[in-house]
Amino acid sequence: MGALTRKAAGPVLGGVALLCLLTVVGFGKEVPEILHAGAFSELSPGEILPPEWEPMTFDKIERHTRYSLVSEKGATVLKAESRNSASGLIRKIRIDPHQYPILRWRWKVTRIFPRGNVRKKSGDDYPARIYITFEYDPDKLSFFQRAKYQAVKLAFGEYPPTGAISYIWASTAPEGTRVPNPYTDRVMMIAVESGSAERNTWKEEERNILEDYRRAFGHEPPAVSGVAVMTDTDDTGDSAVSYYGDIRFSATP
Repeated sequence: MGALTRKAAGPVLGGVALLCLLTVVGFGKEVPEILHAGAFSELSPGEILPPEWEPMTFDKIERHTRYSLVSEKGATVLKAESRNSASGLIRKIRIDPHQYPILRWRWKVTRIFPRGNVRKKSGDDYPARIYITFEYDPDKLSFFQRAKYQAVKLAFGEYPPTGAISYIWASTAPEGTRVPNPYTDRVMMIAVESGSAERNTWKEEERNILEDYRRAFGHEPPAVSGVAVMTDTDDTGDSAVSYYGDIRFSATP
């Protein structure tokens, strides 16, 4: 799958509808220690997903990943079922990454993809990934990039994000691999987990998005503009069943 690119509208990052800013938190006011972006555990199995989690589908991709709330060991989690399909869920939320630099989540995969390859478009599928996207900031772009972003805004009514970090469960790339998405260098992929050794095991993750963004793009990040989850198998023609637990931002490690 082409990250936030080929399968969404627009040549800059694709998926331009992904990240219009709806919620403002963490800017110049007293804030809580934890911000819950995806509090799935507070919902009930079988319940309809809350409206802030919107489906993210793509032109020319008819088969969509199915997302549902299920019970896993007494906790409600998000289940993703993908069979030669691609779609995601997005939460549009604006967060100051300097106040909330720590991202925590948990996830579980049941298989990896033998044909998965982080460096090839034909292998750009993952049993689980989480995107953190960063809002449009003209100061971070060249003149020609700004012109492209302006063209996208004229066409779709909003700017695409300046950049994104995609935390992936890689199939073959070693853990710790950092590589631009094969469709665009505006998305940096980071392999948080890799391979099948931890299949069927819930893994707790913690990342410093502030440090990851600086290392990926070489400058200070603009505001976070959204969070997305995606399990996709359309490039490899594979299938997957994966699970996502709560996703939250924290002021401290």
